[in-house]
Amino acid sequence: MSAQTRTRHFEPRAALARRTETIQPFHVMELVKRAARLEAEGRSIVHLSIGEPDFGAPAPVTRALARALESHAMSYTAATGLGSLRAAIARYYGEQFDVDLDPARILITAGASGALTLACAALVDPGDRVLMTDPSYPCNRYFVSAFDGLPQLVPVGPQTRFQLDGALVDRHWTAGVKGVIVASPANPTGTSIPFDELGRVLDVVRDRGGFAIVDEIYLGLSYQERPRSALSLGDDMVVTNSFSKFFNMTGWRLGWLVVPPGWVPAFDKLAQKLYICASALAQRAALACFEPETMAIYAERREQFRRRRDYIVPALRELGFGVPAEPDGAFYVYIDVSRFTEDSAAFADELLEQAGVAIVPGMDFGQYEPKRYMRVSYANSLDNLQKAVRRIAAHLTRR
Repeated sequence: MSAQTRTRHFEPRAALARRTETIQPFHVMELVKRAARLEAEGRSIVHLSIGEPDFGAPAPVTRALARALESHAMSYTAATGLGSLRAAIARYYGEQFDVDLDPARILITAGASGALTLACAALVDPGDRVLMTDPSYPCNRYFVSAFDGLPQLVPVGPQTRFQLDGALVDRHWTAGVKGVIVASPANPTGTSIPFDELGRVLDVVRDRGGFAIVDEIYLGLSYQERPRSALSLGDDMVVTNSFSKFFNMTGWRLGWLVVPPGWVPAFDKLAQKLYICASALAQRAALACFEPETMAIYAERREQFRRRRDYIVPALRELGFGVPAEPDGAFYVYIDVSRFTEDSAAFADELLEQAGVAIVPGMDFGQYEPKRYMRVSYANSLDNLQKAVRRIAAHLTRR
């Protein structure tokens, strides 16, 4: 056997792109790493941090994946995705949200992150400003800045349920603004934009000749009687969604976006060049998501999330935390911790180290009062939520 040649070491002389300097760490992931280290040391940690359903994909979906593996169905699909999956998603919109949707407008992507990346690649030119809420899902800022756009954060609070409304969009639509990204229900607050107000937001965008990206990744986890998709307000916006949250398939990295009919060729062209196609195996397995047996499982799981919300919100208030806007979707509560601390990041460290409860500080989600707020994820069992409440109560008594 020949001796291995040792690789010569050189320090790179090229500089990284300047945009890398603006990217902040994803603090929730850093918190999760610290919690994992504590668990490895033998500590018991209750995780109320990461936004990941605790159920996992239902059995019909995993069985479909096994069948796809056995049939060797692993070749490339079209960049827009399997026609059968696009048709199934279109039927889903009709059955769940009363939207008559042409499957040709749907593109399958590598998660909602892939969908938002593709949307920003198609819509954002260097220097374009894009409005979004502060607080909001932190990655949205970087989807825009990755294409040298400028995320323009609009401070929002309890008075608008931490959401944009038509008046705010109109007021902040200054020179250079090209579009808006909204999420309903939203991360980190779990709140939705009232449907009539969403219509007013879109009217302002149309009047200004801009684009609207509506993130509906948590729409299936809405606790309203009959949630409605933004797609019923017109066909001139981009709507993103995912199999991660309602469909419990986070690591499968599969999502989709719906685009205006005339934009499909441009999005298709970009998808071909950026990622070829989403995972063929995940796409074939996802077909099982829409079978009646599987949809019944998802409906019951949504009710479990509702029961968890109905426990955790009053329990947090009983502990003394503020819940200024009760969530109506997703699996998050955005809590006001100012009664206990002037720095939510320090308080998060305290709860993790001393109480064994992992909760995310507001610093991940924007610049507007981040030290006042924390995000609680109730994507965990009711037993663990109750355990977390007991631990926090005991800790607050000891302080």
